Amino acid sequence: MATPTPTLMGVASSTGLNDEPRQLALLIRSVTDYAIYMLDPNGYIRSWNPGGERIKGYRDEEIVGEHFSRFYTPEDIARGEPQRGLETARTQGRFEAEAWRLRKDGTRFRANVVIDPIWHNDELIGYAKITRDVTERYEAQQHLFEAQKALAQSQRLEAIGKLTLGLAHDFNNLLTVIVNSLDLIALHPFASEPRPREWIEAALRATDRGTLLTRQLLAFGRGQTLAPELHDINDLLTRSSELYRRACGPTVGFRFELAGQPLYAQVDAAQFEAAVLNLVVNSRDAMPGGGTIVVRTQRVERAPPDAPEAPVRSFVCVEVIDDGEGMSAEVVERAIEPFFTTKEVGRGSGLGLSQVFGFAKQSGGFATLSSEPGHGTTVSMCLPASEEPSDE
Repeated sequence: MATPTPTLMGVASSTGLNDEPRQLALLIRSVTDYAIYMLDPNGYIRSWNPGGERIKGYRDEEIVGEHFSRFYTPEDIARGEPQRGLETARTQGRFEAEAWRLRKDGTRFRANVVIDPIWHNDELIGYAKITRDVTERYEAQQHLFEAQKALAQSQRLEAIGKLTLGLAHDFNNLLTVIVNSLDLIALHPFASEPRPREWIEAALRATDRGTLLTRQLLAFGRGQTLAPELHDINDLLTRSSELYRRACGPTVGFRFELAGQPLYAQVDAAQFEAAVLNLVVNSRDAMPGGGTIVVRTQRVERAPPDAPEAPVRSFVCVEVIDDGEGMSAEVVERAIEPFFTTKEVGRGSGLGLSQVFGFAKQSGGFATLSSEPGHGTTVSMCLPASEEPSDE
């Protein structure tokens, strides 16, 4: 007679899987994507599974008997987060949160945490704690959020730029009429008298200021005429170093931290100098009590911030760094808009950063602004890198 095939029940009986505690232990030990462990009522670890070792790095003998707060960051411990989690689970039946946690090697990971109380005969005998590593998901969400934010900012500035470009052209036409009229008035015999001559000269100075504003508006709207040529950015900065030092004034220190090798890019030298000078002046004004401005250069490999999915390219980045007052997140959001300024009336047009960002964009690159209150400001102007010219 043929031997009958064992039934599932038979297999369970032969291996002891019909023993519920054994089934549960095998199930928990087979899970490696989740850290599943039990705490006593005071938060000390009583059991540990392979998922806990994989995610947090501790072996059974290293962690069992230790308090679960060792997985928390120092700032969370200072706020009493471990105890709050246990108390919430005890009083409300469950605690769930997402926060940063620590591995054995000190690195941080984003964790989704669930704590459930375990009751027996109305007595709290411990907690079941499940932790899942969601760092990849969290970082993907953050990248998506930053990309959406950068795209929205880019689209808003694009719309402002088109409006600005139209206004700049119209304003320039009006200035042309005014200047031509003043030239004709200057030919009249009465213009040689002292008072009329002063009036005409004052009007011409005002039109010069208007012309400068027009150029800045055109720069932001990417409508200025550029004459790019291949330059070593380090060399351009060095040649204008005295100009930047004078712009800092007597109370602000200034120094270069230039890359050790030439950094070539196709730029309009005059507009590049104007952009760096604008950044230096802005930094100086942010430090009325004195401070230090650093101009740093480096070559980086990255995608533009408003198109993180674009291919990575080489950029020559010029950073202007100050240790001034810094800006709030709200001010940073608006800082590059034309005519937006936090300076007193008469101390700035609000077009300096606009010119820098517009110049960088029209040159094929981009600019970024990073600032926090009390931690100074860094503006990076990144231009497409070019290869070093050959000797031929």
